[in-house]
Amino acid sequence: MTVNEVKALAENIRGEVSKAVVGQDATIDLMLVTLLAGGHILLEGPPGTAKTLIANSFSRALGLTFGRIQFTPDLMPGDIIGANLFNFQTSTFTLTRGPIFTDILLADEINRTPPKTQAALLEAMQEGTVTIDGVSLPLGERFMVIATQNPIEQQGVYPLPEAQLDRFLFKHIVDYPSAAEERRIVATHGARQAAMSPEQWGVAQIASAQDIHAAVESVASVRLADEVIDYITTLIRATRDVADLENGASPRAGAMLAGAARARAALDGRDFVIPDDVKVLAPALLRHRLVLSPAAEIDGRAIEDVVRGIIEAIEAPR
Repeated sequence: MTVNEVKALAENIRGEVSKAVVGQDATIDLMLVTLLAGGHILLEGPPGTAKTLIANSFSRALGLTFGRIQFTPDLMPGDIIGANLFNFQTSTFTLTRGPIFTDILLADEINRTPPKTQAALLEAMQEGTVTIDGVSLPLGERFMVIATQNPIEQQGVYPLPEAQLDRFLFKHIVDYPSAAEERRIVATHGARQAAMSPEQWGVAQIASAQDIHAAVESVASVRLADEVIDYITTLIRATRDVADLENGASPRAGAMLAGAARARAALDGRDFVIPDDVKVLAPALLRHRLVLSPAAEIDGRAIEDVVRGIIEAIEAPR
């Protein structure tokens, strides 16, 4: 598959998802980058902004299986990955697979569950496998977690540990729609008596497993010039020399940014990465990896402002 074919496929996917979802173009674009880069994405925003519908419609258009886990304070790791259950009729143990065995997994309100259960996702997100009673079981080739979380100021939330946050390629802030988009939502969705599935909104499968595999292979061939590599490295290392930050980005962040930039280039129909690919993706890739210093928190500094300042301070190659 050529990069032009990847671009055409992405445009068709956007068109299908838009049949059910009004607006949220930036969210869909980041999800496409996440898919082609083999990562996972964390969405944060107020309820009722179509996060679940986006994930469901996205998987429907791609022809991938979709699963959803509602995270609650009493959820246990076995509820996610499954367990070996004893069958009294046959006197044997039978493997019961949990909902994690899917292609697109929506981890809804992931920060409402205790850290022990959050940690059950770590191996799956990093290695693509889960371990049940000492046996390692592989997940699908296209396994991708779309997690949602409530703002940390809300009650009943458990902050995700830095090690788990670092597994997410992006953290995207889902905002309210514009006035025009909200009017369309009221006009279209308000005419329905109940929530509809993507199929009922007319979202159809337009891609196959072979198409997605070919698109991912095409991304791997996108060129990354030495100047862009130096730019990414300088940007990541600059996060460790800012007084307002207690912790900077890890080396893993740089590697992830390079892979994501390749995916964005292919989605734009290019077989080479430009500095703008890095600059556009850097805020979503960095905002959850950086930790403000106590002094910056007291001063009321926002992580978004710090990230923006770092990006603006690093001169991009021409």
